[in-house]
This record gives sequence, C-alpha cells and structure tokens, in this order.
Amino acid sequence: MTKLYLFLAQASPASPAGSGGSPTFMLVGYGLLMVALYFFMIAPQNKKRKEHEKMLTELKSGDEVVTAGGIYGTITSVKEDRFVIRIGDNNAKVEVGKGFISTVVKKTDAA
Repeated sequence: MTKLYLFLAQASPASPAGSGGSPTFMLVGYGLLMVALYFFMIAPQNKKRKEHEKMLTELKSGDEVVTAGGIYGTITSVKEDRFVIRIGDNNAKVEVGKGFISTVVKKTDAA
C-alpha cells in the first residue's frame, strides 16, 4: 500500500488554471478544424447537390425514374417545376416536384 502512495506522490502536479497554451496556437487549431470540416463534409455535399441538379436538367420524356418516396415511373412530360410520371400498369399519371426525383433507372436513347 505504501508503494501506491509513493507512486502517487511522484506524479506531476496539475498545471495552474491560468497556464493554458498560447491563444494563437488555439486559433490555428480551430482554423485547421474548420478546414477539415469543409473538406470532409461541406465540399462533398455541394458536389452531390450539383450532380443531382445536372441530372434533373437532363431528364426528358420517356426516362424511367425513382422518386424520393420509392415510386418507379416513366416521365411522360416535363413542366417548369415538376414532372408528370406514369406509374403502374393502369397508366395512372402523377405530378411530382422536380426535387423529389432521386435517381434515374433508364434513360431513353437520343436517336
């Protein structure tokens, strides 16, 4: 038991509350953290958003798409802010906002 007390007595004392690192070192650390945050989170998200917007502008009548709700359909017409999609075997048509198209299943050939 005395060996434990001797070991604890040799431990370095806690630093006083006012002796932190320099403020410039702390600002550099925060700056590096913000740069890493940008490169790992914000930049890839912006790239994905731009790719989605490009995909939406290239859609035309006849393309098969999947909506954000998981509905598969074929675009029958393109309006300014939405697509008219034919779904199911009974040719039901639904209007879907452009932002709710998640992926393209099959593009029509541009012949």
